[in-house]
This record gives sequence, structure tokens and C-alpha cells, in this order.
Amino acid sequence: MTRFRLAILDDYQQVSGDYAPWDSLLDDGVKVSVFSAPFVSEEQALAALEPFDIIVAMRERTRFPQHVLESLPNLKLLVTTGMANAAIDLEAASERGIVVCGTSGSPAAAPELTWALLLAFARNLVVEENSLRAGDWQAGVGFELEGKTLGIVGLGKIGKRIAGYAKAFGMDVLAWSQNLTADDAKAAGVRKVSKEELFRESDVVTLHLRLSERTEGIVGARELRLLGPEGVLVNTARGPLVDEAALIQALEEGWIRGAALDVFDDEPLPASHALLHSSRTALSPHVGYVTHESYRQFYGGAFEDVKAWLGGAPVRVLSA
Repeated sequence: MTRFRLAILDDYQQVSGDYAPWDSLLDDGVKVSVFSAPFVSEEQALAALEPFDIIVAMRERTRFPQHVLESLPNLKLLVTTGMANAAIDLEAASERGIVVCGTSGSPAAAPELTWALLLAFARNLVVEENSLRAGDWQAGVGFELEGKTLGIVGLGKIGKRIAGYAKAFGMDVLAWSQNLTADDAKAAGVRKVSKEELFRESDVVTLHLRLSERTEGIVGARELRLLGPEGVLVNTARGPLVDEAALIQALEEGWIRGAALDVFDDEPLPASHALLHSSRTALSPHVGYVTHESYRQFYGGAFEDVKAWLGGAPVRVLSA
């Protein structure tokens, strides 16, 4: 007999069952449904999710502000992969008695993807591969990272790993964020500078901030112009950290050398989007967290959250 209905969202690769025994929840009276395509609108999401008691959300793909939570009368448990999700109104969840739980995550997945994107851009790997597959040979000239300056916006756990990679490649490393202290920067082996100095002095700037009202649009036209015609912007954090219109203009008019991006304002990225048609970009479809190691923690942890809640003792609770 079905006691609860559970929805797993945004399983794009249709692999959630490879990392946790979801089918075993039938023994607990839980019927599991998997959504492998993103919702095209909030209305579609509400219509699809209204029957569910439990939702497992992948990162910040689907938004759960107050009005959405109020429109899901059956929702009792909301699990997010990771231990932070700006797309969930935790206060509203608590007011409605919805338990919100999180999971652990891989500390290496996003930093490694960041460096892969930067290297791909620096050495024109996508262009060179496409040329080779088309029967041609060398198509362009890349550049080296050694001796260049890397500016890190946000020196948290990911930013510090990136600093370590950069030093291993022989780069000078600068850092800035609103709360960064000189002592914290020194402890990480980097130099704290102002935001203006970071964009003016860096050859490459990489973003590693959480998205919030304070950080949205933190990189705009002024910063991109300071970065200059040889500068590269890397963003594997969140798309709205950058003023997208300014970035597109910067690429079209040559304010910067280019951008290596894993995140965008609209995801999935529309086929007609200008960034897809820029020759100054190296792009990936928000796969910074998509690794076997990460998914074991995400889906495995989400399964543990559901089992613990069913047993009356929720774990990794984020809601008050």
C-alpha cells in the first residue's frame, strides 16, 4: 500500500538508481517517480509536483520559494543535494512544517571542472578537436598559464583549491571578496587586493561565490573592461553572478579575450543563445558537480535522508 509519493527531480542522465536503492522504498510504502527533464515553467512544476509528499531536488535547479511551497499541500519532506540551496525558502518551509534536509558533496568536483574549462580555453581544445575530426590539423595558437596572474573572487573552500592549482601551474594568485581578510588570504598563500585591482591586474578571473542579493551581478561592464582584451573570465559558480548582457557585449566587442563558463542565467541554455554562438567561449552544461563520486554522496545521502525521516529521526536538517 502506498503511504507516500516521492519525486526525484532533474535526473538528466537517468542514473539516480545507480547510486541508491530507491526501489527498496516500496517496502516502506513509498512510490518513487523520476523526472529526467527540467520543468519549462513554474506552472508545469506545480502541476507535476502537487501529488508528492517527498521531493529530492538536484542542487538549485528547481525553485521552492514561499508561494511554490504553499502550492504543494502534500509536501512533507524536501531533500536538496548539498548542504545549502538558495532556491529553497527555509523559513517558509518551517512555517508549513516541511522538513528540509541536505547531503554531503564532493569537494573536488567543481574545482577540477573549473581548471579543466580554463585549460580547454587556453589551449583551444574544442576548436582543435573539431578541426581534427573534420579532417584538418592545427587550427589556432593557445597560451600558457605559467607566469600569468589568476584573480579569485571568493576565497572559500573551492577558491582555496583553485589557488593551489594555480600555484602548481606557476601562476601569481590574487583574491578578493566582500569579507576576505588579509590574514585569510595570506594563510591561503595568495595576495588580497581590492576588487578593482583584481580585475585590472589579472590575466584570468575565476568566480567562486554563492549567489545572493549581495553577489548577483557582482561582475558587470566595469569589471569586464578592467579585465581587458587579453583577460579571461571563468564562471563555474552561478550564472547571475555576471551581468550576462554585459558579458555578451564584452565578447562581441572584444573587451576581453573570452570566457569559460559552466553556468548560465537560463538553464538549460536555449539553442539560440548568443553565448553558444560566440567564438570566444569554452562552454559546458553545468556539469561541475556531475561525477560518480559526487553522485554517490548526493543520491546516497538523499536516500539516507528519506529513510531517516521515514524512521522519525531526520538527519542533516536545514530547516528550523
